[in-house]
Amino acid sequence: MAPSNGNQRLGVAAKQVAEHASALTRLEVELAQIELKQKAQSLGVGVGLSAGAAVLALYGVGFLLATIAAALALVVDWWLALLIVTAVLFLIAGIAAVIARGRFRNATPPVPEQAIEEAKLTTEAIKH
Repeated sequence: MAPSNGNQRLGVAAKQVAEHASALTRLEVELAQIELKQKAQSLGVGVGLSAGAAVLALYGVGFLLATIAAALALVVDWWLALLIVTAVLFLIAGIAAVIARGRFRNATPPVPEQAIEEAKLTTEAIKH
């Protein structure tokens, strides 16, 4: 009877190990989903900022044309007024583009790096 009892304990232990491995796998998949969601959100913000930069650049062209009429009444030479307005708008567009590029870098590649590293560590722990 003693060997049978030992086999039962071994079977229970094996079942527990399998359950723990299954739970770890589920948690790693959940971590991967969360990480991909965060990267997708960052990518979305980058796309929004890029669109904002494009709109500001378009407004820059519009202001360039609208300033032609307004600058004629100013004391400053008309070309200088146009140059100042245009430079400020393109500067703002450039800042938005740099921020967008940073967001794109944070979101790419769209691979769940933390989940993969966690899976590797789990595999190593199970092997040893």
